[in-house]
Amino acid sequence: MNRREALRKSALGLGAAVGTPTLLSLLQACAQQDRLTWTPQFLAEDQARFISSFVDFLLPKTDTPGGLDVKADIFMDLMYAKAYDEGGQKNTVEEIAKFNEDCKATYGAVFAELSAEDKAACFREHEANSPKFAKNVWGTSVGPSQPVGFYRGLKSMALWAYFSSEEIGKNVLTYDPIPGPYQGCIPLSDVGNTWSL
Repeated sequence: MNRREALRKSALGLGAAVGTPTLLSLLQACAQQDRLTWTPQFLAEDQARFISSFVDFLLPKTDTPGGLDVKADIFMDLMYAKAYDEGGQKNTVEEIAKFNEDCKATYGAVFAELSAEDKAACFREHEANSPKFAKNVWGTSVGPSQPVGFYRGLKSMALWAYFSSEEIGKNVLTYDPIPGPYQGCIPLSDVGNTWSL
């Protein structure tokens, strides 16, 4: 299984996110934003660089578009600006600073300036030490759940932004805007044991 397939499967395992009109408008706003002139609405320049580096390392461009190609980092900045309350915004800024401080202490530089090998080592360490999402059935948690922490939450948001983008939804994933044709008047013998057409 390749890396892209593993990420796709892990994102599907997180459960389906329910889109609201506000979140859908954020996705549309990102699609219209030109990367060359992008000015973060919430994040400071160094924080935006961190988010972009995180997204680019997590979802690099391969034979499919990468996270930066679909502007997942711009979407995340808009989420912080428009959907997070003041406490959530403050926590995000503090967690980015802490993540970068840990990188400096361990690898000698902030995350955006690390080599690919050090970024991979950083990801492996956080994967091993971050709490996991609770198991769920059809989006409903089963059993006790605990906070997943900054790394896993950031990764989840990046994956959600990526797979929610129009480019990935239409050109990479299976796009079926209407799930099957409507056949309202057919003989039962044509259906057989099929419960859904």
